[in-house]
Amino acid sequence: GKRAHEVFGMKVLYYNRSPVTDLKFEASVRFDLDALLEESDVISLHLSSDKGNKNFISKSRMKKIRPSSFLINTSRGDVIDQMALIDLLEKKKLAGAGLDVFLNEPNVPLRLRRLSNVTLYPHIGSATHETRTKMGMLAVENLIAFFNEKKVINQL
Repeated sequence: GKRAHEVFGMKVLYYNRSPVTDLKFEASVRFDLDALLEESDVISLHLSSDKGNKNFISKSRMKKIRPSSFLINTSRGDVIDQMALIDLLEKKKLAGAGLDVFLNEPNVPLRLRRLSNVTLYPHIGSATHETRTKMGMLAVENLIAFFNEKKVINQL
C-alpha cells in the first residue's frame, strides 16, 4: 500500500473487518466491501484461508468489479471463486488478474493457463529480500525460544 501510494501516486482504499490503526501511509477505509470493489482499479487480496474467507471474492462480488479493473491474489487460492474468475476473464469482463496462489495447488487449470490477461506465479509473492529476511529471523527466534524452553512465537 505504501509503495502504491508514494511511488505510483495511487489512491489506496482498504477494507478490513476491524479498524487498522498502524498504517504508515495515506489510505481511506471502506466499510462496505461492495463499494470498494465497485470503485477500485486494482484489487489486491491479503487475507488468511479460514472458513469465513472461503470464496470471500464470490461470483456475485466479482460481478461488482469493473471490467477495466485488475484482481491480484497473493493470499490463498480458496479466497476466490476460481471458476467464476476464469469465466469473467474469458469473457473479458475483467481486465486481468495476477495470481500467485490457486485452488488445489499445485494444479493450475488449463483454462486459466491459456488466458493472455492473466499473470501466474508459483506461490512466490512473498519473495522479497525484506520478507525472506524477516521469515528467516522469525525461524531463528522460534528456535532460540524452543531451546531455552520458552514459548515459541508462532506456536499453533
